[in-house]
Amino acid sequence: MSQTSQSHLIGIAEVAAKLPKFMRKVPHLVTGLKQAYLRTPTTPTGLGLAFEKAVKRHPHGIALLFEEQKFSYNQLNAWANQIAHYYLSLGVRKGDVIAVMLENRPELIATVIGLAKLGVTAALVNSSQSGKVLIHSINLVKPIALIVGEECRAAVDEIRQGIEINEDRFYWFADQATTVNPGSSPSGYLNLAKVVDHFARFNPPTTAKVQGKDGLFYIYTSGTTGLPKAVIFSNSRWTLAYGTYGHVLALNKNDVMYVTLPLYHATGIVVCWCGVIASSGALAIRRKYSTSSFWQDVKKFDASAIGYVGELCRYLMDAPESELDREHRVKKMIGNGMRPNIWDKFKARFGVEEVLELYGSSEGNVGFSNVFNFDNTVGFSPTPYAVIEFDKDKNEPILDAKGYCKRVKKGETGLLIGKITRRSPFDGYTDSSKNKAVIMQNVFKQGDAYFNTGDLVRDIGFRHAQFIDRLGDTFRWKGENVSTTQVENIVSDYEKIANAVVYGVEVPHTNGRAGMVAITLAEHCSLTEQDLSNMLTHFKAELPSYAVPLFIRVQEQVETTGTFKYLKNKLKTQGFNIYETNERILVLLPGQKSYCDLTPELYENIQAYKYRF
Repeated sequence: MSQTSQSHLIGIAEVAAKLPKFMRKVPHLVTGLKQAYLRTPTTPTGLGLAFEKAVKRHPHGIALLFEEQKFSYNQLNAWANQIAHYYLSLGVRKGDVIAVMLENRPELIATVIGLAKLGVTAALVNSSQSGKVLIHSINLVKPIALIVGEECRAAVDEIRQGIEINEDRFYWFADQATTVNPGSSPSGYLNLAKVVDHFARFNPPTTAKVQGKDGLFYIYTSGTTGLPKAVIFSNSRWTLAYGTYGHVLALNKNDVMYVTLPLYHATGIVVCWCGVIASSGALAIRRKYSTSSFWQDVKKFDASAIGYVGELCRYLMDAPESELDREHRVKKMIGNGMRPNIWDKFKARFGVEEVLELYGSSEGNVGFSNVFNFDNTVGFSPTPYAVIEFDKDKNEPILDAKGYCKRVKKGETGLLIGKITRRSPFDGYTDSSKNKAVIMQNVFKQGDAYFNTGDLVRDIGFRHAQFIDRLGDTFRWKGENVSTTQVENIVSDYEKIANAVVYGVEVPHTNGRAGMVAITLAEHCSLTEQDLSNMLTHFKAELPSYAVPLFIRVQEQVETTGTFKYLKNKLKTQGFNIYETNERILVLLPGQKSYCDLTPELYENIQAYKYRF
């Protein structure tokens, strides 16, 4: 995701101007930071405990809104408790893992709370996954059970024989209001709504025994091996987010946070929900994002805050203006990826006063939050970090004469790294070999250690930064991280394709980078009209929609280095510009079922924003 460089740097006068409004948040921040930084690995803490405290503060207040359903804190807590007591009766213990695959709906929220109270780690499986990727994601974390919604069951049924879970531990939630009408379960599944129905509704004794070091979630990120990596998200880390992001929002019990972001990602399930729990407010959710329904839902739920990623903001700006643009009480929004070129326009059009842009990764130990409400910045970081000089061509840090890294000067761009300390630990991945690849040793002195975020940021002063770009073998599109290696593996499986090189390219007026693949064909093969649709069918069957390449470049030969590494920089620079190459380029236009040749006319229309990717 690329953001344009801004000329101004933050100065003392600008900080001073923001102080009056900031001071109103100080009580919230002090409370939050106290909770966040006074924790230890053995401190009783986490989502379960925080939610029970919110129930005590506001038992009859609305905790969750979805479609026509609403749940008070008491009701949602009782439901979660039934799930917790059921699994306790089976002998499920702290440290066990249960995979959960549901779209955004109340069943997911209740399940997550119930498992959190037991110290069970919920593996939040991407609901759009299928095939080999889904098998890998589930088996990777060695779950003792799988909870799946009817909306995801077909994907699970297709690969069920490859899942390493006992046959009697497959649970199912109907695709409806299961607390009202549980229904009957399909063959091979236990109906979770039915089996928990007669269990106790009081808080289980296990909640207070969950410690900071215990796992809360597994959140999946793109892996450079071509398959997703499972990131350990501990209760301690959740409490850090709760104490910072949750209290930066400074919501109250009358606030409603509307979230359409997928809850298998940390921005939705952690950042947005933290602010709600911290305030005993209400969380309003929608299964999947819809531009046409967004402000209608905001009005319906009387939302006062929204969660966002950059792509969502662009979609809303592209929509025709409507009276609903201002008929709401939304004054705050929290998320990441707001483009500088629409930041001011978005606030002006929709009447938003605070854009709480943040930076953080599911696996990282450094985070930023826009606590002062400056424009065009991911904000301030209270955690120790550095921005170091980096050579993009060589893909390595620039070292001084002694072999140590060099910090960039104010206003310059460099690689963001987070210092690993007791208070800012690196929880890591399930695969310890992956941890070594992202930990930098002896960075500024012998014995220190830093987490390599893989992201370029600009130091704009006063411990504030501006996100610039993402390095390495992933790129971001539609608010999701795309693994180039994963896509290369799937594309190469197509029978006529011999080699594939995947990279992200910028498309005008969009956020992030769209997927593009340079391919070479197998000997004596050529692409027919049928191939142009068959390839797309193959890609869609194995990849989530956001990872399907939008552009294909057909090459005679893939250029490599002397060590056989693909020369991606040249491909990235040329992108899909048909005037930069004589090679054939294909494009998947919005709504089409087949690739077609990119002509000069189509290319110019894309540049003119006549297609909405």
